[in-house]
Amino acid sequence: MSHTPHELSEEFPELAGKISELKQADAHFARLADEYHELNRAVHRAETLVEPVEELTEVDLRKKRAALKDEIYRILTD
Repeated sequence: MSHTPHELSEEFPELAGKISELKQADAHFARLADEYHELNRAVHRAETLVEPVEELTEVDLRKKRAALKDEIYRILTD
């Protein structure tokens, strides 16, 4: 499989340990991280035309990914 950009550990390398810990200890965080992962994969597939979608759909996917990333970051930095 090709490299997928925007993985959480790459987005927040200084928080990679905390991401890993919270995935194990916090069910809500784990669910958010899984949701982010799935959205990130969908965006990557759309961007690389593996699974092409309409432009507005791709924009919507990116917005959802950004909102999830913001929520995850808030949890990580609390």
